[in-house]
Amino acid sequence: MTISVARPQLAPRERQVLAGLAGGNTLGEVASRLRLREGTARGYLDLAKSKLFGARSTESAIAAGYAVNAITQPMPLPPEQLLLTPEQRALVPFIAQGMSATQMAAQLTRPLNTVRRDGRELLAAARAVNPAHLVTRTWQHQVLTEKQVLTWLP
Repeated sequence: MTISVARPQLAPRERQVLAGLAGGNTLGEVASRLRLREGTARGYLDLAKSKLFGARSTESAIAAGYAVNAITQPMPLPPEQLLLTPEQRALVPFIAQGMSATQMAAQLTRPLNTVRRDGRELLAAARAVNPAHLVTRTWQHQVLTEKQVLTWLP
């Protein structure tokens, strides 16, 4: 079964802001690089999120953007280069959907402190600077896939 989803059209600035965040930059850093005010950059991010199926988080907007080719997908890397425990791997789709540690713990029926620890270790293993960047890093290593993300989209 093939899932087909219409590709949202992001404006150039919306793509630039989202791509900057996907690269691990803060919104302030992205705004500075694009010579925008941070509030303007936030406005572009909010527009991109609404176009990307009403994404509620930057992480879910990046995942949706990659899945429907609304933003340029990162260069793939060999999956075997990213060594993750099963517990860390299980967190990836939840992080990509923008869930909090508390929500993940409840969903996985695991202790909150354990989920938080696994999340920190996952960021370190993926060499990601923040959860938005983790989406990019796990996409590169094919831990997070188009097929997974398309099942979440409305």
